[in-house]
Amino acid sequence: MNTTDSPEARVARAVRVRTALPEGGLFAGKEWRVAAEPFVLDAALAEELEKLGYRLRKFLEAANLLYRLSVSGKRPAWIAELLDCGKPESLISIARAKALAGEIPHILRPDVILTEGGFTIAELDSVPGGIGLTSWLNEVYAAEGFDVLGGKGMDEGFAAVVQGHGDIVISKEAAGYRPEMEWMAARIGARVVDAEVLPPDLRSSTYRFFELFDLPNIPGVDILLREVAEGKRQMTPPPKPWLEEKLLFALFWLRPLADFWQRELGDRNLLALRKVIPRTWLMDPQPLPPTGVYPGLEIHDWEELKKFSQRERELVLKISGFSELAWGSRSVRVGQDMPQEDWKRAIDEALADWKRRPWILQKFHHPRMVGMDYEEGGLMVSMRGRVRLCPYYFCGVRETKLGGVLATVCPADKKLLHGMRDAVLVPAISREV
Repeated sequence: MNTTDSPEARVARAVRVRTALPEGGLFAGKEWRVAAEPFVLDAALAEELEKLGYRLRKFLEAANLLYRLSVSGKRPAWIAELLDCGKPESLISIARAKALAGEIPHILRPDVILTEGGFTIAELDSVPGGIGLTSWLNEVYAAEGFDVLGGKGMDEGFAAVVQGHGDIVISKEAAGYRPEMEWMAARIGARVVDAEVLPPDLRSSTYRFFELFDLPNIPGVDILLREVAEGKRQMTPPPKPWLEEKLLFALFWLRPLADFWQRELGDRNLLALRKVIPRTWLMDPQPLPPTGVYPGLEIHDWEELKKFSQRERELVLKISGFSELAWGSRSVRVGQDMPQEDWKRAIDEALADWKRRPWILQKFHHPRMVGMDYEEGGLMVSMRGRVRLCPYYFCGVRETKLGGVLATVCPADKKLLHGMRDAVLVPAISREV
C-alpha cells in the first residue's frame, strides 16, 4: 500500500481498475472486490515463489518417470495401477503413447496458502483457470505504476505455450472461463474453439482447456487425442491423467519411494519441497500389518481416525482427481469444521470410493491473517482475511518462468479459499517488508 496516497486517490485508482474491465467481463457471471493496490509479498517470500516453479517442474517430471517405471516393471506395479484407477482403458492407451512419453504440462499453477511460518501448497493444477484474468490484472495495475510480479510474463508465456497462433480447445464444462480465454486469445493471435464441435481447420498446436474426466461428454475430441498420441499434433497439457492426481503428494511422502524422490529431485529440491508440500496420506482401506502405523498420524487403522477430537482433526479429505467433484473444492471436507458423525461418514465415503476414485487425507495448515482494503460505494473498506496465491509458471525447453501471481483474499470467516463475490482479486508485487 502506498501510504502517501490520499483516500480519494486510492478510491479513484480502484474505480479506474474496475472500469477498465473488458466489456462482457472475464468470467461468466462472476464478480469480485476491487482493491487500489496489489497484494504485497515480502521480497524473500517472492524469491521463494520464483524458485518454486522449477522445483514443481522437477517434481512432475519425476512423477511422470515414476509412472513409466511402474508400467515397465522397474518400479512396483501398484503405483501405475493406483494412478490408473477409474480411468477408461482408451484414455490410458492414449496417455501411454510413445510420442507423449516425456511430456508434462507447460503451465503449472499451485494453490499456495500463506501461513505464519511461510507457505504451503494445497494442490497443483495443470489445467488452471485465471490465466486471462491474471494477465489483465497485471496489465491494469502496471498501468497504475506498480511493478507486478511477472511483468508481461503471462502474455509471453501463454503465447509460447500455444506457439503463437494455436487453438484453445475449451469444453462446455469450462464455459465460465471462456470470456477470459477469448480475451487472452485476442491478445496473442490464438483462437478459442469448442471441444464439442471442433473446426475442420483445427490448428497444429492446441491448448487443452477441458478435464479428462469430462471426455464422455465431448466425444468429438477422440480424433484429436489420437492424433496427439500419434505425434501428428501438439497439445498441452498432455492427456495424462496421472499427472493430474492430487495423490502424487501422497506418493511424495511414502517412505518406500524416498530413494526415488531423492535421486530424481536432488537433496536441495527435495528438502525445499518437503517444507511446502503438506503431509498427505492415501485413503487406502487395505489393513496394515499388525505392527504397522501410518507415519505422521500414528494410527494403525482408519477407525482410530474417526475418533480424533476436533482439535486433532486439522486434516482435509478430498478426492484425488478424475471426477467432477475433484476441482473447485467440491469434495473438500475440513475435519475441524465437521461434527464427529459427519467426519465418520466422510471417512467411510472415502474408503468406499477407493477402487473407483481414490481420496487423500492431507494435513491442514492454518492460513495467515492479512489485511486488505477494497473500494465499495466510493469508500475504501478494510477487511481481515486469508489469502491464496496462484503463481503461474510457464515451462519452456530449458527454463521455467513465473508469469504472474494472482492473489485471492477471502474474508476471515471463509475456510475454503477460492474466487467469490466477497473476495478481493489482485496481482502481487514484491517489496522489502
